Amino acid sequence: MANDPLSLTFAALADPTRRAILARLAEGEATVNTLAEPFDISLQAVSKHLKVLERAGLITRGRDAQWRPCRLEAAPLEQVNEWVGRYRDRWEGRFARLDEELRRIQRGTGQSTGHGRDQGAGNESGADIQSSTEEEKTHE
Repeated sequence: MANDPLSLTFAALADPTRRAILARLAEGEATVNTLAEPFDISLQAVSKHLKVLERAGLITRGRDAQWRPCRLEAAPLEQVNEWVGRYRDRWEGRFARLDEELRRIQRGTGQSTGHGRDQGAGNESGADIQSSTEEEKTHE
């Protein structure tokens, strides 16, 4: 497994128990016992999950006398958000072009051939999508 911060974060987020622990910590600090309550697993298993989250930088563990609270750390999640955000803009642009193409097809003949393309669409749709892509690039 890769040891770069983003890979560690995604690996930690891959497990539903760890995501549930993070959701609980988003509400505030909690002890291992408190975090373990909703799960039908041992304290040792919860501790292993916490070690994975800690290694990824998603949580920190403090010490206040006998109380050892866990805290959520937002920085790794912000890095994930930035990484996903780079692709989000592209996806949203593609969906917007697809919506426009579907509206254009619906305004056309209004009849479907049953093969996923209206009779009036022809080969124009690919050219229209390409030209709208080129227009978007000039506006970026």
